[in-house]
Amino acid sequence: MSTESTKTEVGSYFISNYPPFSQWKTDQLDEVIRVFNAPPVPDTPLGLYLHIPFCRKRCKFCYFKVFTDQNAQEIEKYVSALCREIELVSKLPVMGDRPFRFVYFGGGTPSFLSSRQLTSLVDRLRANINWDKAEEVTFECEPGTLQENKIKTLKELGVTRLSLGIENFTDSVLEENGRAHLSREVYKAWDWIKAADFPNVNIDLISGMVGETWDNWKFNISEAIKLSPESITIYQMELPFNTVYSKDILGEKIETPVADWETKRAWLDYAYDEFLGAGYKISSAYTVVKDNNKVNFSYRDNLWHGSDLLATGIASFGHVSGVHYQNKAEMKEYQADLMEHGKLPLGRAMKPTKHQLLVREMVLLLKRGFLEVQYFKKKFGVNITEHWKNQFQQHVDDGMLTVSPERIELTRKGFLHADALLPPFFEAEHQGIRYT
Repeated sequence: MSTESTKTEVGSYFISNYPPFSQWKTDQLDEVIRVFNAPPVPDTPLGLYLHIPFCRKRCKFCYFKVFTDQNAQEIEKYVSALCREIELVSKLPVMGDRPFRFVYFGGGTPSFLSSRQLTSLVDRLRANINWDKAEEVTFECEPGTLQENKIKTLKELGVTRLSLGIENFTDSVLEENGRAHLSREVYKAWDWIKAADFPNVNIDLISGMVGETWDNWKFNISEAIKLSPESITIYQMELPFNTVYSKDILGEKIETPVADWETKRAWLDYAYDEFLGAGYKISSAYTVVKDNNKVNFSYRDNLWHGSDLLATGIASFGHVSGVHYQNKAEMKEYQADLMEHGKLPLGRAMKPTKHQLLVREMVLLLKRGFLEVQYFKKKFGVNITEHWKNQFQQHVDDGMLTVSPERIELTRKGFLHADALLPPFFEAEHQGIRYT
């Protein structure tokens, strides 16, 4: 099983959907158009994702669609296309009369935009939509792009939650991994965020960055506890195929510079202990939160339960009425579809079977740390403990989880191996294939 691997190999990945993205095709786009032009499935929550693809630098571990060195004119051209896309989306029958339950500005670096550009963007968006009833509006930030007035602007624009990509508190590690910011920018941004009394802030850390050591990792956890954000997300460094590090490893035939899985998991285990001791609670395999009763990660929780997500922006991923889709990934094509042809820039799609939707929801919710057997019986008519009896038994034998008639729960060891536990539940045709 994949849980046995030691080195962080090229091709390792974070599971965020099913079936794998490599299986999505252009010949299924008619399915997206069909559901866009039909009423929504009753009682399905609605979310909105907006992709801002600009960054000051490309991190060496980044695999997202991002652009650097863009001037104001190029940014405005993109923002205009994005606003046009929102206008088209707002008129789709699948919107129904539903308010957005959650909105997520991701990237790239949404905070790359200036206060003026942000205000202009939101003013144009509000001509067609609003998120006044959203329980959470999240905005991703890179510390070095923040200024005091920009943080105030974000709050005024209705953002309720900032997600701050710190990753590491040590300059040498940040520089080695290609991050644009340094530690002094983190502390400066944090002072502004606290002064603005932002209602909810998450910080990201990465376990296994090139140059990290045990001493450095302990320092990172100590500094995160001092900041005391509402939530902390810890990613274990992966090596998808299209990162700078992956290309160097494959092209130059160098040894992987990323910490091995045993080390990354030991660091995550240490972090759990320290955060729990500081009053946090484990919310998923990647997250700890201060207050379980506060809305945290609405985006994640709704998506994992199969909500609709209208995805806007270049190369963004969405799913509506059970159909998955991705926008076109080339800037010229994305902009031309919207600004010249007046149509949505749809790139590829997939209509999963009912069984595939079950697999998707089960593997994603398992990352939360538990599964309720009755939930899946009611929604899919399947007893998951019986259907995947052998897979669950193997994980029990490996000490990864416990199984009772009502509930499946990850052990601490299971939390540390969460993504590696999921592929055995994939269908045979999706075992061992490229994920993206």
